[in-house]
Amino acid sequence: MKYIHEPHRIFACDPDGQLLAEITFPFSASEVVNINHTYVHPALRGQQIADTLIRLALADIRAQDWRYTPTCAFAVRWLARHPDES
Repeated sequence: MKYIHEPHRIFACDPDGQLLAEITFPFSASEVVNINHTYVHPALRGQQIADTLIRLALADIRAQDWRYTPTCAFAVRWLARHPDES
């Protein structure tokens, strides 16, 4: 799957432009982003795509020297299960 990186968003679409996967992390304060949304198309769930999205987002966030707070339920659970990634 080809992931597209935009400021505060990573996503993937099918060839027709339908959204397949997405994570968003807008600013909530100066230098702090809120991981607030993760989506994976129902037909693709269970394939570790959300895991990949979180890892890509964290890499982007770290590259900018930003801090983050998760409010997306998936992100909160994922970070609790992966304390080494926090």
